[in-house]
Amino acid sequence: MKVVLQRVSEASVTIDNQKVADIQKGLLILVGIEDLDTHEDIDWLVGKIIKMRIFGDENDVMNCSVQDIDGDIIVVSQFTLHASTKKGNRPSYIKASKPELAIPMYENFVKSLEKEFGKKIQTGIFGADMKVNLLNDGPVTILMDSKNRD
Repeated sequence: MKVVLQRVSEASVTIDNQKVADIQKGLLILVGIEDLDTHEDIDWLVGKIIKMRIFGDENDVMNCSVQDIDGDIIVVSQFTLHASTKKGNRPSYIKASKPELAIPMYENFVKSLEKEFGKKIQTGIFGADMKVNLLNDGPVTILMDSKNRD
């Protein structure tokens, strides 16, 4: 699994002119799923994400997690994170899982994140044409790949 964590001052997801997710301070997480992903990948990512100290403390040093600041989270499916750009100018998405595999993994990721986080996670809708609006705070953007845990 690949994720992009973005520390945000605000973020929202709109589908067909309807806002389906809306947060203030917290994380916007884009998640891409491939066929090799397992629940072990979910567990590793969830553990890292919830404890990731990327929010400022009283001295404005990044020492606080999203839980520490009582922030919120939006998760958005993003198959394009698995784009291969090695050949030509048109990305290949062959490594991205098909919906029948990706949807259950995505739903398990969200449920595991909610359980560890202790509150509701807002989401987009898997496979929908989404408009994602965010104000990246910092900017702080972190790329994580569960297949590269170094």
